[in-house]
Amino acid sequence: MSNKIETLSSEQIEQFQRDGYVVARGLFSGEETAHIRDHFMDIHAAGPVEGYFNPLPLEQTDGDILKHYPRIMHPHRWDEDSMNYMLDARLESCLRDLFGEDVLAAQSMLYFKPPGARGQALHQDNFYLRVSPGTCMAAWLALDDADQENGGMFIVPGSHVTGVQCPHPADLTKSFTIDEVDVPEGMQPVPCDLKAGDVLFFNGSVIHGSYPNTSQHRFRRAFICHYVGESTIGMSHWYYPLHTFAGEPISREDNPGGGPCGTEQLELLQNSFKAQTEKLEAQKQQPALAR
Repeated sequence: MSNKIETLSSEQIEQFQRDGYVVARGLFSGEETAHIRDHFMDIHAAGPVEGYFNPLPLEQTDGDILKHYPRIMHPHRWDEDSMNYMLDARLESCLRDLFGEDVLAAQSMLYFKPPGARGQALHQDNFYLRVSPGTCMAAWLALDDADQENGGMFIVPGSHVTGVQCPHPADLTKSFTIDEVDVPEGMQPVPCDLKAGDVLFFNGSVIHGSYPNTSQHRFRRAFICHYVGESTIGMSHWYYPLHTFAGEPISREDNPGGGPCGTEQLELLQNSFKAQTEKLEAQKQQPALAR
């Protein structure tokens, strides 16, 4: 991979501060994105990685293609290439411009999103990472061209200033994740079309998500990492250890609890998610003539 350092312009930094997101176009070359894409397809072909990746054979998916192509969680913890992608110097340079300080890497993920896959309901990343002070930041590397047809990203500009919400249950026929937040009054989601090699950077409080992949033959693969500022004092322990861009593992304090939901409300929300999931599974088990 190239060691060329890219730095965002003052206009891009101003856009990020105003809207909560910015796109670095062509940050990775076509050759690089093809290499990363092929690497993760090889991981998929190799099969499960206990605790991080559990793809099912197609005949066991009950028609849910995402059971065959689930997201890969934290590949940097067991795959050297993923660690190198997460700690790429170009990402570090852009992130330092946006955070205004040194940066620590917290998480990596790979989303396959094949044709027919559900989307991900509107959400805010810092609801899960629980970073304090401040928030986290995502770097979303498009490995395929991503648009509305194949389930590209939607962003709610300016929503990073409204605070992190307590979500409500999502529609599981459209979203593979179980929670969703409302769009603040006066705002609306806008599509963020990307070309392979583009990187979308967005604030951890920005409302974002995607809709189903309605294309016939197009994947929408993406390598997604989350980062925090060096001044971070605490966050959810599920993301430890953090890593410096030199690869040094470090930790901070644990931020437990229910966040904006409160512990009791969070429990009610989780029970609602469970009930909706069980209802959908029961419907799948009904004979076709009874539906």
